[in-house]
Amino acid sequence: MKQLRPARTRRILPLALLLPTAALISAGPAVSSEGAGHGELTESAKPTVVLVHGAWADASGWDEVIKSLQAKGYPVVAAANPLRSLSGDSAYLAARLKAIKGPIVLVGHSYGGAVITNAATGNPNVKSLVYIAAFAPDQGESTLQLTAKYPGSRLTDDPAAPVPTALDAVPLGGGPTDVDLYIKPDKFSDVFLSDRLDESRANVLAAAQRPVAPVTGEEPSKTPAWKTIPSWYLVATDDRTIGTQNLRYMAKRAGSTTVEVDAPHAVMETDPGDITDLILQAAHDTRPGLASTGTSTSAKALAGVALLAVTGGTALLLSSRRSRT
Repeated sequence: MKQLRPARTRRILPLALLLPTAALISAGPAVSSEGAGHGELTESAKPTVVLVHGAWADASGWDEVIKSLQAKGYPVVAAANPLRSLSGDSAYLAARLKAIKGPIVLVGHSYGGAVITNAATGNPNVKSLVYIAAFAPDQGESTLQLTAKYPGSRLTDDPAAPVPTALDAVPLGGGPTDVDLYIKPDKFSDVFLSDRLDESRANVLAAAQRPVAPVTGEEPSKTPAWKTIPSWYLVATDDRTIGTQNLRYMAKRAGSTTVEVDAPHAVMETDPGDITDLILQAAHDTRPGLASTGTSTSAKALAGVALLAVTGGTALLLSSRRSRT
């Protein structure tokens, strides 16, 4: 029996050493994959960023943001927003989202925020909502109601006017309400751009603006996606279209992670880098109090296994030494 003890010890000791090593190796991938969530995402893990423009603009307004995101390897879709009705535009976008595989970061500017609020509801692939100087209505609210909640919007200087005074109602050949609404050319720079761009650029944007149907501002919103999906919000502090105070109100109500930028309503024209940064925060799900700064639960559990294995190996070693003596 005495000759067997050294052989038994030799068999036990490698096992005692291998157990903690195996446990630590198992912990490695878990720690690494969790760390990737707060660092640079791998190519396969990157969500599709869907950008939704609002009224008096089109998808080309996202050009600089698109370039920045694509340079970082993110798939991007700049959706065309019909601007015909909130329910119809939301249904159109919801169908577009269902055709996208994998996780989605959904971004809306201006009226596009109301559209994403409705279109994302019930879609499990939409992981984050990003509002860029945008409407984030609650159920039953219209965008016109939200614009009038606090002062700051320059769309009208007469609340009783049938058409906001900064807008032109262009007939489409049907009934009296069958019109398209444009910002008046001489009001565009002030209302939409806060006079932040040079005159030639402002004139180009005014000439290229996409009109919106009146019903888009009147139709009540449905179940808001921001009640169940994490949201981020960029508040433009010189917003003269929706009004900065109204933006702050909606951001706070939605519980959004919020940044404020000294910019006009058309912030993508002046500060596309700030928009990109906020989208990347949403893509990485970096919110105050949620970013992991310590060891994860799974990593702690695996580390505990490793510690038990080391302790067990040490006990076996001591036991074998006692039996030999």
